[in-house]
Amino acid sequence: MSTATIALLGQPNSGKSTLFNALTGLRQHVGNWPGKTVEKKEGTFTHNGSSYNVADLPGSYSMSANSDEEVITRDFIASGKADVVCILADSSQLERSLFMLADYAGLSAPCFLVLNMEDVAKEQGKTIDPEAIEKKLGIPVMLFSATDTKAYDKFYATLERAIKEKPQIDTVSLEKEYEKLKGYSEIKEQLSENVTAGYTPMWLTAKLIENDKVVSAKLRSTLPDDRLRRIEKLIGGSEGAIALGECKFAWIDEILDGAVSKTKTTAKLGKLDRIYTHRIWGKPAVVLTVILGLLASFIPALPIMAIGSVVDSLKNVAADSMAAAGVNAFLTGLVCDVVIQSLGFIIKMLGFVFGVTLVFGLLEEVGVMARISYVFDNTMGKLGLQGKSVMPFLVSFGCTMGGAAGARVIDNWGQKVLTIALAWAVPCGAAWAIIPMLSTVFFGAGAPVIIVALLLVMLLHMWITAKIFGRGLIRQEDKFGMIMELPPYHKPKWGALFRYVLGRTKDTFFRVIKVVLLVCAVFWLLSYSSSGSNEASVLYKIGTAIEPVTKFFGLTWPLFLAFVASSVGKEGAVGVITALYSGTSYAAGFNAAMSGAARAANLDTLLMANVTRPEALAFIFALTFNMPCVVALAATYQEIHSVKWTAKIALYYTASALLLSCIAYHIGLLIF
Repeated sequence: MSTATIALLGQPNSGKSTLFNALTGLRQHVGNWPGKTVEKKEGTFTHNGSSYNVADLPGSYSMSANSDEEVITRDFIASGKADVVCILADSSQLERSLFMLADYAGLSAPCFLVLNMEDVAKEQGKTIDPEAIEKKLGIPVMLFSATDTKAYDKFYATLERAIKEKPQIDTVSLEKEYEKLKGYSEIKEQLSENVTAGYTPMWLTAKLIENDKVVSAKLRSTLPDDRLRRIEKLIGGSEGAIALGECKFAWIDEILDGAVSKTKTTAKLGKLDRIYTHRIWGKPAVVLTVILGLLASFIPALPIMAIGSVVDSLKNVAADSMAAAGVNAFLTGLVCDVVIQSLGFIIKMLGFVFGVTLVFGLLEEVGVMARISYVFDNTMGKLGLQGKSVMPFLVSFGCTMGGAAGARVIDNWGQKVLTIALAWAVPCGAAWAIIPMLSTVFFGAGAPVIIVALLLVMLLHMWITAKIFGRGLIRQEDKFGMIMELPPYHKPKWGALFRYVLGRTKDTFFRVIKVVLLVCAVFWLLSYSSSGSNEASVLYKIGTAIEPVTKFFGLTWPLFLAFVASSVGKEGAVGVITALYSGTSYAAGFNAAMSGAARAANLDTLLMANVTRPEALAFIFALTFNMPCVVALAATYQEIHSVKWTAKIALYYTASALLLSCIAYHIGLLIF
């Protein structure tokens, strides 16, 4: 069986991920490129007895060296590891999306062009003649809709043809445009045909005119000093990139001339877009859209959450059966209280993630997500982020795991990590289920003041976190807004959407379950004692030993252990408090908390009898800004693929939560 490697190349939102998922299905894996924290997606598929490896190259807008993603993309192509490169362009916005093709022209790797989103172009009244474009480019060109599973025979045929013929872009007309630029011909004369493998002199010359630092560094190691000096004298200033861009767009216009016609006139801004882009009402409308989307997420989530509850109920059945069979109590507890209960907890959480991914995937499919990104781009830019980052922040009010998963739409890795790091500062739905209760118990009518203080600290926390982490994640040249057109609204492809959602949910499940089982097992083991006595547990011994330290942060050892439990799940905090102050089993209290049935009827009385107001204030702040939960931790790693940065974020939030707790406690001592 023969094997070929295909590289998928395209600008963000060109449908590259849809094509990759449709081709590889579940036969894919995600990691990082060697030595780089940039996502690497690879997969395989077979067709007509041949097997194919697929590399989904990082999304980028050009082949310039503006980011690690773009450098990795062009180096991979020039390396010759791909037998053919599939370049995707958005048929509905060809003038803009073909810029990647113009920037690719001159690389020696064989390629073919897929004009994706054919259905959207038809809705716009556009007629595209791929044969006319193919004749001008000299490579296979096809119209396609990656979401249409019936259209893939045409794709496979074009792919096989491209692998067999190994075509390269005809660059004659493009080079004629370049030759109009001052210094182009003179610079090219200094470059031999094989000066750098995989790159033609034409492509290298264009990049030199653009002041591409990476290309300049490559040539310094291969060219003699006299040639380098001549080139440096000929290279212009920053206007070189602008002039080259004009050449590329002129070439694109020539390619499309006579190949694209449009029967519909350009539509005026629709009623919805007039609201979204309104100077005053735009942002409130976007926030309302996200909130409604968040609420709608519970509709598909509830059936899956119900399955989690059913799994939870199996714990008692399994415990009775194992006891009747004479199974050791320790093993019974490990299976029932850790494995089965953790599985039920994860399924409940996954229900919400499934709902969020489905609803917001639908919003992206129909074109609403682009409006959300557009409206908040300037605001997010102040934190060094894109407009897309606002969605994970808002979703995190419901579930931090959903917020982390929502960050996958961000193309720049550093901005994705920073977005998730900031989203952790947003108290999730589970926290909001506890915070008002604790605030009311201890502060009565003053509870709203506590809530407002938490929200203000959240905003300050996000700003400080952006300053601290932004230095290591966002380079100055990455602090840019989005250059984008608002795509047309179009009908969703339900089959492709559900395949994407199910694939992401399945992948999340297998990644999350390992972390949750490990953490829950450790906590259960620490709280377990064969005699059933709390004092005999390791948890009690650790808690009492460290209390002199935790008191400085305003946390008695029971409150500190509840704080630790909140990093497994916010629900666990109240359960542990109930267990520690009521005298019931620690392990039972924690496990009851994880199943969502932990609050004692007399919890208010227990809290008031054992916790002072300054301690309560400290605990509320510690709980609110602690690591959200182990599921969010696992989801963060799933999205950023970096143990180092996942650990950094987790340790940072643990430390900052204790610092805020300490500050709140000492302020509380002054007030109360």
